[in-house]
Amino acid sequence: MLHLQSESTTRWLSQVDEHLDEVLIDHAHCERKAASTAMSLMNSYTENRQLCEEMARIVEEELEHYFMVLDVLEKREIPFRRLQTGHYGRELNALCRPQEPHRAVDRLLIASLIEARSCERFRLLAEHVRPRDEELAEFYAGLFESEARHHTTYVKLAEHFADRQSVMTRLDQLSSDETAIIAKGSSLARMHS
Repeated sequence: MLHLQSESTTRWLSQVDEHLDEVLIDHAHCERKAASTAMSLMNSYTENRQLCEEMARIVEEELEHYFMVLDVLEKREIPFRRLQTGHYGRELNALCRPQEPHRAVDRLLIASLIEARSCERFRLLAEHVRPRDEELAEFYAGLFESEARHHTTYVKLAEHFADRQSVMTRLDQLSSDETAIIAKGSSLARMHS
């Protein structure tokens, strides 16, 4: 289960139709940021061997995905470039409580929700483009499983810092906040707009 409290709307799919190039470029940036998040967690919690081992695996997979998206861009002759960032990640990360161990729980759960939303969007994107772009549909369908696994890994690791009930209660709270943030939408065509 992805612990999301909402589903993406057709508004987002309209943005995909109108600005697929930007969504693909943003996807590459998202994969790079996901690797960076995992590295940051390793740096913050170096004493937690299991967390570091799981984060190392996630870093590897996210960087592999990053280069896979760059290959998709190159094949489609879409130049990779910087993009203005949307509000989604910034607003989610602002919900992180400042004191440990709450901070660790929140950082892990926020990462889990971003992975969950990515997973949901990859599935939607695959279904949406399949009638006209089988290759891209297969690419996104292939990413679904790893994103779901990352979501689950982050939730389980949060239990290193708090009991399961506290983690699940906080996940519900953050998921509700994530629903409000994603519902705002954005004029920018992004994976999480």
